[in-house]
Amino acid sequence: MREIVRTNDMVLVSAIGALLDAARIHHLVFDQNMSVLEGSLGVLPRRVLVAEADLAVARRVLVDAGLGHELRPDAKATAGMAITQDAVLGGRLSLRQPKRGHRVGHDAMLLAAAVPARPGERAVDLGAGIGSAGLALARRVAGVDVVLAERDEALCELAAENILLNALQERVRVVNLDVTVSGAFDAAGIEPGSIDHVLMNPPFNDPARQNVSPDALRRAAHAAPRETLALWANTARRLLRPAGLLTLIWRADDLPAVLAALAGFSDLRVVPVLPRPDVAPIRVLLRAVAGGRDVAPRIERPLLLNTADGRPADEAEAILRGGAALQFVAEGVRPTDEVTETSARG
Repeated sequence: MREIVRTNDMVLVSAIGALLDAARIHHLVFDQNMSVLEGSLGVLPRRVLVAEADLAVARRVLVDAGLGHELRPDAKATAGMAITQDAVLGGRLSLRQPKRGHRVGHDAMLLAAAVPARPGERAVDLGAGIGSAGLALARRVAGVDVVLAERDEALCELAAENILLNALQERVRVVNLDVTVSGAFDAAGIEPGSIDHVLMNPPFNDPARQNVSPDALRRAAHAAPRETLALWANTARRLLRPAGLLTLIWRADDLPAVLAALAGFSDLRVVPVLPRPDVAPIRVLLRAVAGGRDVAPRIERPLLLNTADGRPADEAEAILRGGAALQFVAEGVRPTDEVTETSARG
């Protein structure tokens, strides 16, 4: 048997027991009859144990219920993983993340800044990883509710820890699921057509065409078969209410692929992201409306990350460190061939 939780909170013990019973996971609670010795003061902690064969499933049940932070360190999927705690958004957000592999960068913060959410709306972050983009959105927009959807158990545990670390548990939760599996969100209690915003940073390297990282976490974050993008877009379309918004970030040199994957969306707007004024775009931020009449995409004013002399640009600094929103102003051109031409220069 493996200990998964140790706590003095008998209400929590009962809640965990109910969750495990509902999942048909046999478990034992040790020291539950020690009140005679401790005088009913709750001094001695209770230990919840499950069979080794049930450990992974039990972890998932607790993570899905928002109790991943209660797991014992040696019962976590992150056991043995080197973890760092880092500040982003100018110190407004703290994130625990793996020391090696995929690390939080500009992409997640830009994605969060591009989501025009308002208080009271609901958002889902597909492939959320440790929760960086979804948590940045929740930090930037008070009152927005966010679901972090991630299939990797270790990253789900870190996302759950990051929710608590930033005191966002009232508005943010994590669900452990594969976003490409039909019905996965229904099983998590998220109904089709109930979401105002979907944000996503899908893996954008095709392992059949590009070299991929030997690190498993970094490879999972950056590489996936070509059909993955369309599957993610289909999931976003199912989740979004009519006229709900999808926001995503993608490689600038592969813009035609994302345009093709967004069938069923309309009013597509594209913001090129330039490292410097004299360098072609490296990323594009895209926003699209679920449903509606398909029209030619519009290229917006580019976002400049650094000036010609290498200093951070003021607008980028305001977004990446100040928590400002990235404005879509629909300046630029409409024709599809010009969108593709800009992509080709990337």
